[in-house]
Amino acid sequence: MKSRIEGEWTGWDGSTIVKLVNGSVWEQAEYYYRYQYKYRPEVIIEGHRMHVDGMPKAIRVRRLS
Repeated sequence: MKSRIEGEWTGWDGSTIVKLVNGSVWEQAEYYYRYQYKYRPEVIIEGHRMHVDGMPKAIRVRRLS
């Protein structure tokens, strides 16, 4: 699935909640910390991993809604 993050992105902090423009909400499910500011970056979700444009690796996530 491809979408975009709604608003500002400041990176992964270990318990990041990600709201996408398509209305879905995802929670970070593995620990990883990396700060990076972007506005409405594109995301690709494959299986249970989310790759945010510009970040070096995909992170495991779980869907909240």
